[in-house]
Amino acid sequence: MRPTALRPAAVRPTDARPTAVRMSPRSGLVLAVVSVAGLAMFLWPLILSPTSGISHNRDAPFIFALILPALIAVLLAELHGANGIDTKALAMLGVLTAFGAVLRPLGAGVAGIETVFFLLILAGRVYGPGFGFVLGSTTMFASALLTGGIGPWLPFQMLAASWIGLGAGLLPAAKGRAEIALLATYGVVAAYFFGFLLNMWFWPFTTGTGTQLSFVAGASVAENLHRFFVYTVVTSTFGWDTGRAITNALAIVLLGPTVLAVLRRSTRRAAFDAPVQFHEHTQQR
Repeated sequence: MRPTALRPAAVRPTDARPTAVRMSPRSGLVLAVVSVAGLAMFLWPLILSPTSGISHNRDAPFIFALILPALIAVLLAELHGANGIDTKALAMLGVLTAFGAVLRPLGAGVAGIETVFFLLILAGRVYGPGFGFVLGSTTMFASALLTGGIGPWLPFQMLAASWIGLGAGLLPAAKGRAEIALLATYGVVAAYFFGFLLNMWFWPFTTGTGTQLSFVAGASVAENLHRFFVYTVVTSTFGWDTGRAITNALAIVLLGPTVLAVLRRSTRRAAFDAPVQFHEHTQQR
């Protein structure tokens, strides 16, 4: 009889919704800091005047400096964690980023039809909020490189898309049609949320002065918010934002069940969270 040997045996995760990037307290703290700072960069026009010499063309590099190290910090925290991200999860991140970068040019620029967000929402749902946050930024960055859409707006697109992926991973549990309805509803809300944030970054610099839609330096936050909401409704709500919302909802309803099944099958086969255990195996001559 040969001596016993130890062989690894992969154990499948018992979680119905395994996550590729775990949201540890450390990662959650990093993402919270990034989100608060990023939100301040979006909303500063409500506090500062555009005549103060501070413009988004100047602060966009600071957004890059904020986002990219944060993404690296999240990834490193998970890479060195006890149940952190592995090479399989990184490979999946690369694949989904490439798919998203290819999907975005197919619809962007036509009545608000954007085909990238439904994949981001579904991936965030399956792989978790940390993965969704990273995927949002990498997808927007990769699509900008692919289409030449690099400009002062890109950091804001990256951060807004990251929040959409993060939120998808934080949605409550649901199954079957209830889950699809939940994701479709979230897709509609996310579409208007994205439009709201992207409008905010350039609104003070595009409406000029002296109109009912113009930003008024020194006015109260409530007054400027009212002007901004009117501006958003007039310029984008019934066009770009609604088109994006309809696209998200239809894509999730029509393609969501199949895409979710494929993504969840990939997590089971890759066994992202499966611990490796050893058992004794005896061989006889």
